[in-house]
Amino acid sequence: MDALNNIVTQVDGFLWNNILLFLLVGTGIFYSIRTRFVQVRHFGKAMKRVFGVFNLNGKKAGSDGMSSFQALTTAIAAQVGTGNIAGCATALVSGGPGAIFWMWLSAFFGMSTIYGEATLAQKTKLRGSDGAMIGGPHFYIRTAFKGGFGKFLAVAFSILVIFALGFMGNMVQSNSISAAFNSAFGIPTWVVGIICAVIAAFIFIGGIKRIASFTEKVVPVMALLYIVGSIIVLCINHENLLPAIGSIFTCAFDPQAVLGAGAGIGVREAMRFGVARGLFSNEAGMGSTPHAHALAKVDHPAEQGEVAMVGVFIDTFVVLTLTALVILSSGLLKFGEGVPTGTELAQNAFSTGFGAAAGGAFIAVCMFFFAFSTIIGWYFFGRTNVRILFGDNAVKVYSVLVACFIFIGSLLKVELVWNLADLFNGLMVIPNLLAILALSGIVHRIAHGENPELEINPDLKKIKK
Repeated sequence: MDALNNIVTQVDGFLWNNILLFLLVGTGIFYSIRTRFVQVRHFGKAMKRVFGVFNLNGKKAGSDGMSSFQALTTAIAAQVGTGNIAGCATALVSGGPGAIFWMWLSAFFGMSTIYGEATLAQKTKLRGSDGAMIGGPHFYIRTAFKGGFGKFLAVAFSILVIFALGFMGNMVQSNSISAAFNSAFGIPTWVVGIICAVIAAFIFIGGIKRIASFTEKVVPVMALLYIVGSIIVLCINHENLLPAIGSIFTCAFDPQAVLGAGAGIGVREAMRFGVARGLFSNEAGMGSTPHAHALAKVDHPAEQGEVAMVGVFIDTFVVLTLTALVILSSGLLKFGEGVPTGTELAQNAFSTGFGAAAGGAFIAVCMFFFAFSTIIGWYFFGRTNVRILFGDNAVKVYSVLVACFIFIGSLLKVELVWNLADLFNGLMVIPNLLAILALSGIVHRIAHGENPELEINPDLKKIKK
């Protein structure tokens, strides 16, 4: 097991550090140019579309899909997870304050990538055998590449989603919840695991409508809770706020000017960890969130593309940035072997404002909301691909299996499972990006106000039966 884990770690590190970082950022830059920086031109329109007319009761959604806001909250449920707390803290320890600047930059370009994903998901969605809409990267991959090659890429993508998100990914999330509650309140991990599995199973049984209803209500509450808590701590540590912001920009280009040569962090480390953690957090280009955006009931595909951009903005520029500023303004960020990192560092930082007990409890509660909402979002993405590959009857079996994995994940932290989840997440990116690059001409026309016809692969009609 140790030997296998070492191999997985090496492959995962090579994939993310040498291929995916350049592929994801490069795709974001390419799409930004191709769409004439749609994330800038349509940002105001996108914010108004989300916050101007959203409905918390899903009244604009019929029985065959979701409202645009429900699709966004389902996507954000998956995007805003433990990576916004533990992942941000790890990036700061490994890449220094400058990592946050590179997170922002990658998210800026990622907004155009996710615009492309969402619009293509809208263009290629189909009606399933139950009358409800179904869509996602599987469909636009098969549309971009005809024949055996396209089928291979699409099936490989679907299998990776099912295992990486539905099974292994949700084990990681439930483990984070149980560990946080055990640390803050002393609750046994198995008790937390049972509670999470039962609540999740109840939501799973309700299907798409219950999932949408859950996310549209829980996501705004969890985001508001975390934002308010973070602002309170920042007000308490206000004297350190401006130096913290300054260190982000200074360390992005000259880390040693602030940290000193002894920290062992250079520009390359700041870029690498910032971009990697940022992209892993907001999921732009990974092919996960298009499953939700495909179901939105909108008049034009560009509308949901604009809404999707807001998800990246909230994840990185709001939630993740607040975590970074709380940690930096706390003065607790240290470098080297054996220093606090991940959830522990975040808990310590919030404790400077709330006190040790309250700070740990606050992070535990936020971790529950963040991780549990991710469980629901990732289950939904996996569910979509189970339907595509194995039909509607397989969904019940999948739901039971995911609930079991949630419970098992709460009991033990198996490093191999964590590393395999990272590796499979990375492998998902490749077929997804190949397809959206191949279909960039369609997105280009949509971004400029057109709604071109897209020839759907006729073989896809067999999938929905």
